[in-house]
Amino acid sequence: MDRPELHRLLDELDEGDVVVVWKLDRLTRSLKDVLLILEKIEAAGAGFRSLTEAIDTTTPAGRMMMQTLGSFTEFERAIVRERTMAGLQAARQRGLKGGRRQELTLDQRSEVIGMLSEHRPAAEIARVFRVHTPPSGASAPRSK
Repeated sequence: MDRPELHRLLDELDEGDVVVVWKLDRLTRSLKDVLLILEKIEAAGAGFRSLTEAIDTTTPAGRMMMQTLGSFTEFERAIVRERTMAGLQAARQRGLKGGRRQELTLDQRSEVIGMLSEHRPAAEIARVFRVHTPPSGASAPRSK
């Protein structure tokens, strides 16, 4: 729920306003969050409409439909997560390791650390090892 613009929208709602979204999952992916957002919208005396799912919470039937769709959305995400975790576990059992392949060997990584301890610029180190420079505030180059 770290979405300042959404919070600003909810704080500025007046009675009679209607929050309109293209699709429900653009608002949130959690039933809990949907219900919290809808409570805030309702407390402001405003309504909610989702264009793709044809949901309109200004009517009792629309409120029921919203809760039902939110439940199915959360269920679908849980099933996808469960299948993903099962696939990752099966891959681990076959000896596969997830994640991105390391671009630098252990020796190269040690060399990078040594160069950093000599206070050499990260951009220079990145050029030497042909990797991307770190994001601002970081101190070591990352692999491409």
